[in-house]
Amino acid sequence: MTVYAYTESPLGDMLLVGSEDAGRPALVSLSLPGQKGGAVVREGWRHAPGAFDGITEQLRAYFDSTLTRFDVEYADAGTDFQRRVWRALEDIPYGTTVSYGEIAALVGSSGAGVRAVGTAIGRNPLLVVRPCHRVIGADGALRGYAAGLDRKRLLLGLEGTGGGPGGPVASGAGVGVPSS
Repeated sequence: MTVYAYTESPLGDMLLVGSEDAGRPALVSLSLPGQKGGAVVREGWRHAPGAFDGITEQLRAYFDSTLTRFDVEYADAGTDFQRRVWRALEDIPYGTTVSYGEIAALVGSSGAGVRAVGTAIGRNPLLVVRPCHRVIGADGALRGYAAGLDRKRLLLGLEGTGGGPGGPVASGAGVGVPSS
């Protein structure tokens, strides 16, 4: 059964969607109003605000700058390639950024594969929790974010990477892809 709830955030009301197949819901989607490709509540879904208490507490701590890494049970969706890209996103340390090209190299898809990496990042169903906002252009410019560049800038600013208007964006190293 699919369950959902909303939680407030500095980005707007976030929609949490989970699959309750194994009792406790595994997070399937975390999206924002107006987000490109974001989840939409469907008929038959059950509103279950308490089902996501642990995740909402982690989100509050993140937005209060007291949590730097999420520990969330989520459904393993997507293609093999998308999952590799998404695992690489999970390894980007809080407060750092990497380029799309760096992610492409980590997943073995450099060169023309940068575009495919960008597409996989754009289909990340777990905004904030899986930090796709930490991926920027090779020139340091903010590039695409399904929830909008203003929200990406806000998240980077929260993490101290200079995501504010006109601010520099720091590039980080040490990102690795866990072995499958």
